[in-house]
Amino acid sequence: MKRFTQLALATAFAATALPALAAPDTFIIDTTHTFPRFSYSHFGYSTQLSRFDKTSGKITIDRAAKTGSVDVTIDMKSVDTGYSVFNGHIQGEDFLDTAKYPTATFKSSKVKFDGDKVVAVDGNLTIKGITKPVTLTVTSFKCMPHPMLKKEACGANASTVIKRTEFNAGKYAPYVSDEVTLDIAVEAVHE
Repeated sequence: MKRFTQLALATAFAATALPALAAPDTFIIDTTHTFPRFSYSHFGYSTQLSRFDKTSGKITIDRAAKTGSVDVTIDMKSVDTGYSVFNGHIQGEDFLDTAKYPTATFKSSKVKFDGDKVVAVDGNLTIKGITKPVTLTVTSFKCMPHPMLKKEACGANASTVIKRTEFNAGKYAPYVSDEVTLDIAVEAVHE
């Protein structure tokens, strides 16, 4: 009996001495602080910048395992060029064709860490029903308690460059640049 008691105490001690395994944390995208933007050269005159006003999705991070996932949906009808007539033009068949393809999606295949920070996300971007692999380079990443919501929140800035002709949206290329820089400022709150 003494030996059994010693074994039970040793097992209990070992269980409490081991670090707790962290579970993945899921964060819901804050639609009021998440804005995908796109920029391109307009005939070489200037770099034009526009954004999408409605984005939804989830980000999951397992900091202990250094893994995660990103699942984002962009409402393409929420495009905001700063000029309502041009918003309609961009939504036409030659560009976003929002009547047929009202959303674009990004689904990650791998989240890359450097230490505790996310530095890149590989995944598949779907625009106009065409899916291409892209890598989002993460230029800033931070998680901390949100001072107003009293929940943990994470934020990041990420970017990549795509060719719009690869997504059947290449009208006026190369005069209006084929290369488009996508930037996303994202904030997400713990589920």
